[in-house]
Amino acid sequence: MLKIKNILLWLALSLGLMSCSEYSKVLNKGNSVEQYELATKLFEAGKFNKALQLFEKIMPDFQGKPQMERIQFMVAQSNFGTKNYLMSAYHFERFTKNYPRSTKKEEASYLSAYSYYLSTPRSSLDQKETYTAIEAFQNFINKYPDSDKIADANKYIKEMQLKLEKKQFDIAYQYYHTYQYKAAVVAFDNFLSDNLGTSYKEDALFYKSKAAHDLALNSIDEKKEVRIKEALQAIERLERNFKESKYKDDVAKMKVRLTDELNAITSITKQ
Repeated sequence: MLKIKNILLWLALSLGLMSCSEYSKVLNKGNSVEQYELATKLFEAGKFNKALQLFEKIMPDFQGKPQMERIQFMVAQSNFGTKNYLMSAYHFERFTKNYPRSTKKEEASYLSAYSYYLSTPRSSLDQKETYTAIEAFQNFINKYPDSDKIADANKYIKEMQLKLEKKQFDIAYQYYHTYQYKAAVVAFDNFLSDNLGTSYKEDALFYKSKAAHDLALNSIDEKKEVRIKEALQAIERLERNFKESKYKDDVAKMKVRLTDELNAITSITKQ
């Protein structure tokens, strides 16, 4: 049994070496037709890295020829297969521009947007690719409103919009966390204006209130009264929107402290 396994292993290694030898020979010494045929076989076998090397080599020879449409699509798919998503997005997009009458244009348009989507980073990083992916999916929806991919496109757009919301919320929270209370109030205001209906609304209203509360209590005397009133207005907005807020106990404590401070200022003013 062990001898049979060794023989099979030897055969597999031999075939692998022969395959590598054939690939190297065609890559370096084969003509463009041979390279095209081998690249296609490698692509169909899922060996995308090797296929790409051959495709890149033969593309100049096939410019303007009928095979070029298929080559460009396979190049895009090969980059997708190797998870080089920004390159696959580029090549799929380029395909739609170069072959506007192709039967694969719709598929390429979707895969370009999907590739951009797969290249998007986590919310803590720069979101340039996320904006690009949303735009690409929106263009796809506008061009192909009857596509069976519309539901998926809308799903991915929503997912990325939530990521952008989280990014903006995290920036505002970071201002609060680093004691930049005035900047935090403005940032949370902008967040709430930009993201109506956001799932972060309660959190944003609370941390805006908390930032306004901390800003007021740490203000100089000349600004304290106005800022306390602004903080109380922020709290009132939170309570109006979320009567049973998960932050109810914290909010009650903030109101008491702000009211006490305001009463103290008012009593001094009256003297």
